[in-house]
Amino acid sequence: MRKPHKLLLHSLLRSRNTRPYTSPASLTTSAAANPVPATLAVLSDLDLLDAGELTPTPRVYHGFITACAQSKNLEDARRVHAHLASSPFAGDAFLDNSLIHMYCKCGSVLEAQKVFDGMRRKDMVSWTSLIAGYAQNDMPEEAIELLPGMLKGRLKPNGFTFASLLKAAGAYSSGSSIGGQIHALAVKCDWHEDVYVGSALLDMYARCGRMDMATAAFDKLDSKNGVSWNALISGFSRKGDGETALKVFAEMQRNGFEATHFTYSSLFNAIAGLGALEQGKWVHAHMIKSGQKLTAFLGNTILDMYAKSGSMVDTKKVFDRVDNKDLVTWNSMLTALAQYGLRQEAVAHFEEMRKSGIYLNQISFLCILTACSHGGLVKEGKRYFDMMKEYNLEPEIDHYVTVVDLLGRAGLLNYALVFIFKMPIEPTAAVWGALLAACRTHKNAKVGQFAADRVFELNPDDSGPPVLLYNIYASTGQWDAAARVRKMMKATGVKKEPACSWVEIENSVHMFVASDDAHPRAEEIYKMWDEISMKIRKEGYVPDMDYVLLHVDDQEREANLQYHSEKIALAFALIQMPEGATIRIMKNIRICGDCHSAFRYISEVYKREIVVRDTNRFHHFSNGSCSCGDYW
Repeated sequence: MRKPHKLLLHSLLRSRNTRPYTSPASLTTSAAANPVPATLAVLSDLDLLDAGELTPTPRVYHGFITACAQSKNLEDARRVHAHLASSPFAGDAFLDNSLIHMYCKCGSVLEAQKVFDGMRRKDMVSWTSLIAGYAQNDMPEEAIELLPGMLKGRLKPNGFTFASLLKAAGAYSSGSSIGGQIHALAVKCDWHEDVYVGSALLDMYARCGRMDMATAAFDKLDSKNGVSWNALISGFSRKGDGETALKVFAEMQRNGFEATHFTYSSLFNAIAGLGALEQGKWVHAHMIKSGQKLTAFLGNTILDMYAKSGSMVDTKKVFDRVDNKDLVTWNSMLTALAQYGLRQEAVAHFEEMRKSGIYLNQISFLCILTACSHGGLVKEGKRYFDMMKEYNLEPEIDHYVTVVDLLGRAGLLNYALVFIFKMPIEPTAAVWGALLAACRTHKNAKVGQFAADRVFELNPDDSGPPVLLYNIYASTGQWDAAARVRKMMKATGVKKEPACSWVEIENSVHMFVASDDAHPRAEEIYKMWDEISMKIRKEGYVPDMDYVLLHVDDQEREANLQYHSEKIALAFALIQMPEGATIRIMKNIRICGDCHSAFRYISEVYKREIVVRDTNRFHHFSNGSCSCGDYW
C-alpha cells in the first residue's frame, strides 16, 4: 500500500469545512494563505484520490483547481475538472466558480463559459469571474455582453465586477460610450467612490482618449497610488499630449511617488511623439539615477525615443547597451535605420538578424521593405518580399503597400500597376494611395488620376488624395484640371492640412507656419532668412518653382516659396542656438523639394548638422549632402 501524502493531507484538511470565497481575487488569496499542490504533483495526487489514500473533499478539489490556475497548465486543469465531474461534488457552486476562474487563468474562456452555462444557480461570483475572465483575455465585447444577463438575474454588480467591466470598456472599440454607461451604473449602485472602481474609471477614460474625464476621475480619488499616476501619464502619452504627461510626472515626483519602468516607458513614448531630444535625455538621466535597469522593455522605448527625436548616435548606443535583446529591440533598430535612409546599414542589420537565428516576423520584413523603398533598393526589396515565404509568413496589406511604394519611388509606375492587379487580396485605399504619391513625385497625371479615382471609391473621406491630385495637375501646369479638383474639394469640404514646423530650444518648443508673423521675434527671423538666402544663392542655390502650386507670376511664386515653415524654423534656430550645435526640426507633412535643396546648401555654408523629421522619414543634412542621398 502506498504511503499517504501526509503534508498535503494536513494542509488541505485544515479548515476543511470553510469556503472563504467572495470574489475571483479570493481564489488567489486563499491559495496564498493555504499551501496547495504544485502542478507537477496534481496528477499523482489525483492517483491518491483514486487509490483511496486521500479523502476527497471540496477543499481538496479547490486546492487542485487553485494549483492549476496558478500554473496556467490547461491540460492539468482539464484532468482535474474531469475528475471532479465524476465525484460527488460535481455541480457544487463554490467549486464551479473556482473552475471558471481556473479556466480563465489558463486562457480558455470558452471552457469557463461552458462551466458557467451548466451551473444550476449562478451567483455574483459566477458572473464576476466570467466577466473578469473575458476582460483579462482580451475579449472585451463578450465581457460587456454579460452585464444585461446579470442585471436581469436581479444581481447588482460589486466593485470587482465594475473594475472588470471598465477594463473591458477601455479595450472596446466604442468604449467611451459603453464606459460612460457603466460609469453611470456604478454611480447608481454607489460604487463610483470605491478606490478600485475609481482607478478603473481613470484607466478606462484614459484608454478611450477622454483625458478630461480621466483627470476628473483621478482628482476624485481619495487615495492615489503609483498605478493611478501611471494610468494618467500613460493616457496623456497615448493621446499625444507629451507636455502634459511630463507635467503630471513632475507632480507625481513632488507627491513622493517613485517612477517605475511603466512610468518611464510612457514618458519615452510621449517624448518620441514630440521629438523633444533634450527632454528625453533628462528623463533618461532621471531613470539612470533612480536605479532602473536597462531591460529590453525599457530599452526598446528609449531606443524609439532617440530615433524619433533625431539622434541616431544615441539610438545606436542604447541598442548596443541593451542586454538580452528581443525581437522588438532588433525591429526598432531596423525601423530607425530605415527612417534615416541608411539603406546599406539596414540591409546589414537585417542580415545579421537572419544569421543570429532571431525569429523574424512580419514587422521585421515590413521594416526592411521600408528601408529598401526609402533607399531605392528595388532588387533587394523584391528579394526580401519573396523571402517571406521561406519563413512561412503571409504578406499583409502593409507589405503590399510598401512594395508599391518601392516601385513607385523608383519611377516604375507601370510595374507598380501590374503588381497591384496581380495582388492575391483586394487592393485597399492605402495601396492606391502609395501609387498616387509616386505619381506626384514623378508628375504622372494619367496614372495619378486613375489611382485617385480608386482611392475616392474606397475612402471618400480621406483629405490626402484630392490634395495630391491637385498637386500633380498644378506641378504639370494643368491649371484647368487643378481648378476642377479644387472645386471638388470645396464642394466636399476637403481642406488641406496646414503645414507647420517646430524646433526645440532650451526645453521650449517653438512652432511656425508658412509666412508666420506671430512669433515675437518675427522681424529678426525674416531678416535672418534673407541673409541665409543671399549666402546660399552665391553658392549655387536656385529656388525650384515647381514646388509653388499656385497659378501666379514668377515673382510671387518665389516669394511664396521662401517662407515655408521649415525655413522659418531653421532661421530661428540659427539665431538662438550656439555655433556648431545640431539643429533638429520636426514637420507635420513631407518636406518640399526646394526646402530640401536649400537645407543642403545651408548645412555646408553654416557648417551645421541639420536633422529634419517629416511624416515619412528623417533627413540628416551635413556638409552639403543629405542622408537620403536625394532619393526620397
